[in-house]
Amino acid sequence: MTADDERLIDWAAVTRGATLGLGVLAAVSVTDAVLDHSFAHYRNSGWRAVLFVVILVGYLIAGWTAGHLVPDAGLSNGALAGIGSVVAWIPVRVAIWLVRDTGVGLFHGTRAPLVPSQVFGTLVISAGIAMLGGHLGARAAARAGRSSP
Repeated sequence: MTADDERLIDWAAVTRGATLGLGVLAAVSVTDAVLDHSFAHYRNSGWRAVLFVVILVGYLIAGWTAGHLVPDAGLSNGALAGIGSVVAWIPVRVAIWLVRDTGVGLFHGTRAPLVPSQVFGTLVISAGIAMLGGHLGARAAARAGRSSP
């Protein structure tokens, strides 16, 4: 890795994007828990699809923010922002699990909230969608005539 490569990762931009993504993920997680508690047939309702789309938009926002702030490395900063939002979301998900006390294990059982394969899949999806957001944010910055600091 050269000195130029090291400057392409802007941790402030990644943190800002991850924080915005985390805000969306946390809001969706709380909404999901409230709806699950309120509706008898929530698991079969259309709300789950709507909330999934909102999560994807959250990854896109995380990546767009990081990519817009560092247009020369929108993909890498966007991917890191998406992954960062998921990693920061895990304690929120554990807290919701602790508050709800559903009687299932954290990593195993029929409805475990953090199945390792699902966490891995979430990281991959978040990185991919956030890279798209990073690319779009970098293009928007380029159209505005900005380049990375």
